[in-house]
Amino acid sequence: MNIYVCIKQVPDTEATILVKDGKSINEANVKWIISPYDEYAIEEALKLKEKLSGSKVTAVCLGPERAQNALRTALAMGADSAVHVDCAVVLDSANTAKALAHVIRADKDFGVVFLGRQAIDDDASQLHILLAEELSIPVATNVLAFAFDGQKVRVEREIDEGAREVIEMAVPCAVAAAKGLNTPRYASMMGIMKAKKIEIRKVTLAETGVGEAANLVSLLKLSSPAEKPQGRVIPGEPAAAVHELVKLLRDEAKVL
Repeated sequence: MNIYVCIKQVPDTEATILVKDGKSINEANVKWIISPYDEYAIEEALKLKEKLSGSKVTAVCLGPERAQNALRTALAMGADSAVHVDCAVVLDSANTAKALAHVIRADKDFGVVFLGRQAIDDDASQLHILLAEELSIPVATNVLAFAFDGQKVRVEREIDEGAREVIEMAVPCAVAAAKGLNTPRYASMMGIMKAKKIEIRKVTLAETGVGEAANLVSLLKLSSPAEKPQGRVIPGEPAAAVHELVKLLRDEAKVL
């Protein structure tokens, strides 16, 4: 089976994010990583490969030149090949899905496509659904358990209030990984050295037939969240403190 895993390069969660021009961030001194949910997707793709003799894993990433670093990490973890959709502009989720689908659809023997349930930068949580629509395949989101019996994929996904739903899907299909699906492996030193020698295939955005002008969603403004005011401590006996709290909620906060 030809297994695919779509990944996204995002700023590290510990990075200091500064808005540059109202529509983008200042990338200076920002460390870039694979979106954590995508790491679960990579791990599950590798586990499936290990169970299926003759299968291979291809990592696909859309982004600027630096996105190749994310693909090198996926290769170091164990992916067999990588495709970089070179994109220096901002695409909405629908057009990103179309560009990724162009790469995957070219392989007539593609099987399971793994993705993270969402990227931690925009938290859109819709790419896997849009990609499945483009490829005309079934999709399961928020997946916490995965199995393949040689014919069908069987997954468990979390739904409301912690309940789980079991879904069976024919292959090819798309699976959106959630935290808890597995424990992603670390790249070994041998894997890192091997990954440096693997050629990453580059696909231009023009080849996919997608462009920024076709975006249906546009970013109007990007701003940092307002600083939260300092909390207040109301001293005194409980009864008096409650009386003062109610007064503040009514007169200052205007919520009562």
